[in-house]
Amino acid sequence: MKYKLIQKPNPRELKSQRKWYASPVKEGTINHYQLSKNIAAKSSITRSTVMYVLENMVKEIPHYLIEGYSVNLNDLGTLRLSFSNEGVNDPEEFSSDNIKSVRVIFTPSPKFKRTLSSVEYERAE
Repeated sequence: MKYKLIQKPNPRELKSQRKWYASPVKEGTINHYQLSKNIAAKSSITRSTVMYVLENMVKEIPHYLIEGYSVNLNDLGTLRLSFSNEGVNDPEEFSSDNIKSVRVIFTPSPKFKRTLSSVEYERAE
């Protein structure tokens, strides 16, 4: 994986001297069409069938997350929801208005982490 160096302050010590940090180089974006084409090329399933499955998966996952389920995608990892909210001193004071935002948390599987741990790094020119 290629990286470039960027200079920025340490997030824990914003007033300290800026240091150089590695940042991944983004080569582009792979869309669902390209992904489905590559998956289909490695199986007996057609690209359109793979696209259909991916599109339905994208529609189904939010439904289960909203219902309170974690979604385990096996060797990829698990998705779950988390809230950002304002705390209160008394539980009686809490209402849904205290919830400010919801976000999706992705926890990679051990296998996925191992795959990423074997990445070789190369400085971009």
